[in-house]
Amino acid sequence: MTRCLSATRRGWSVLLSLALVMTVSSPAFAYLKFGFQLDGKEFTLRWSRSPVMYFVSDVDVPGVSVSQFQGAVAKAFMTWESVPSASIAYTFGGFTRGLPGENDGRTTLGFVNEPELDRVLASTSYLVDGDTGELLESDIFFNSAFAWSVAQAGERGRWDVESIALHEIGHLSGLGHSAIGETELVSGGGRRVLSIGSVMFPIALGSGDISERRLLPDDIAGISDLYPDDGFNDTTGTLSGRITKNGAGVFGAHIVAFGPRDGELVGNFSLGHDGQFSIAGLRPGPHVLRIEPIDDADTDSFFDDTEPPDVNFRTTVFERLVIVPRGGDSGAVQITVQPK
Repeated sequence: MTRCLSATRRGWSVLLSLALVMTVSSPAFAYLKFGFQLDGKEFTLRWSRSPVMYFVSDVDVPGVSVSQFQGAVAKAFMTWESVPSASIAYTFGGFTRGLPGENDGRTTLGFVNEPELDRVLASTSYLVDGDTGELLESDIFFNSAFAWSVAQAGERGRWDVESIALHEIGHLSGLGHSAIGETELVSGGGRRVLSIGSVMFPIALGSGDISERRLLPDDIAGISDLYPDDGFNDTTGTLSGRITKNGAGVFGAHIVAFGPRDGELVGNFSLGHDGQFSIAGLRPGPHVLRIEPIDDADTDSFFDDTEPPDVNFRTTVFERLVIVPRGGDSGAVQITVQPK
């Protein structure tokens, strides 16, 4: 089942197009972020204030009371807030009769019955000020058409509220999907997850699973890059370069940096048609680079349909280790991939 982000456009005098940011910003970033165009300017979707106040709808479902739901999402918020290299914070504002998706200026989490969305467990939406570009509200709905649980050890046949909330709060905070994971097609459509290297992977492992209640290095790099705490940019480094095929830049190649000393994986994409990429939040030291097409995933989980990524190349492991300096950049790494 997918954890879906819905970047909505809602009732403002200026029509906002919310989509994945496709251009390299400065400083470099470690994660797909969301952004929008306003009066010809590009904005990164992020909160300008902290703590972010959120509310919980006064709606329960079989097996999960309102107070149990609030307790589970509070744990998920605290997991993000506890990242030592990130400065984002959240606070519970109380219960509300309002529902997620209402334009009320409140960031609301709660259950909504959407049986027609038979593959969507939860979804995040945004409300943005059409004049200033300020993020005003970000709601998360949990689809009550599915069975849910807050059991400490999980519950077979029921989806874990805390795990799904952790993923969606990443979206609420401004993070896009991570492609660090492996899937395979299943009969009847859809994909089965074989492995996950990030909470922000777009497909959930399965009902009853609670392994995604903790953040992985890719998630930590992403939230820290978006809301860096003092010292983050001084104690970590960036790795940048360009992916080419037949002399031209490759758009949408997935690059994963592997740290052999600690086994950490942090990834990003080449987000320009010149093939440039940048990965931030890396521990200083040597890294192995793997470049792969996202041909085992639904590309619209990562990119707008108007900007299809290039998937016609072979997976490549760069021929040498790349050294990431503390507080600096590796220098431009030139990597050539071959067509399939």
